Amino acid sequence: MLRLCLVTLALLTPLPAMATEAGWALLRAGGQVVLMRHAKTFGGGDPATVDVEDCRTQSNLSERGRLQARRMGALIAARAAPTERALASRYCRTLETAELVFGESRVEPFAPLDPLPDDAAARSAALAEIRGVVDAYSGRGNLFLVTHLSTIEALVGAPAREGEAVIVRPAADGLGVMARIVFN
Repeated sequence: MLRLCLVTLALLTPLPAMATEAGWALLRAGGQVVLMRHAKTFGGGDPATVDVEDCRTQSNLSERGRLQARRMGALIAARAAPTERALASRYCRTLETAELVFGESRVEPFAPLDPLPDDAAARSAALAEIRGVVDAYSGRGNLFLVTHLSTIEALVGAPAREGEAVIVRPAADGLGVMARIVFN
């Protein structure tokens, strides 16, 4: 039994690296849409009294998250086609992640990328607006959408780690995942 577990673990170990390399190949070609979860935070989530205009009321990037975002930016600059556009949630952790990755002047705040609201109609409207941006994209460079776990889960039906990039394409039932890039 132990041997079977070890063999299974050995077979599964290279998969993230292969998935990451497939993602880099897509980004090198350009024309991709990428959902990116913000970098590492202090954790714990936002308090009930969160104010999108006040970083002190939000869960923010940790120093490790800032380092992670800078590393993400260096890798994207070195290994991917140019970034054509970078949209980010208005929350401080996503804006800061995007600014560290792409440069402050290149990031556009985009409210639909904020954490999804509890109200079903508002939630559907935000997701439809994001899907509209994805569906309409036809650029040669890559489009990055920096957002939150709940938004990525709602769009692709699966979670993403802090700092993970999920390369997507329009699909009949929402967005299909083409590849992932895991930034450690």
